[in-house]
Amino acid sequence: QVQLAESGGGLVQTGDSLRLSCAASARTFSNYAMGWFRQAPGKEREFVAAISWSGGITNYADSVKGRFTCSRDNAKNTVYLQMNSLKPEDTAVYYCAVPRVMNVYYGYQNRGFYGYWGQGTQVTVAS
Repeated sequence: QVQLAESGGGLVQTGDSLRLSCAASARTFSNYAMGWFRQAPGKEREFVAAISWSGGITNYADSVKGRFTCSRDNAKNTVYLQMNSLKPEDTAVYYCAVPRVMNVYYGYQNRGFYGYWGQGTQVTVAS
């Protein structure tokens, strides 16, 4: 069983930045890809970003490309989502997730790829 805990959300103004963190309990954290998703009210949970287990590969949704950066510190069992130039449409609950299978990255953009989810952290961007 893997436990994930997100933090760093809050209320910001358009154009501001936030850094989300996701701490994982997995002893073999460095062998797992990680993903970030978000869910706005009335909408489905959507892919935001993903990072391979080594951190050498990252992928982003088109809507956040160039503004968000995903990174990880395997020594701290933590993955980060740096969010710059925030827009009101970025308002959502943000979730981190980890797949059930180690050393796999194919399918990172699909919710079904992930087996464990955090509780989410609210990000609100005021216009």
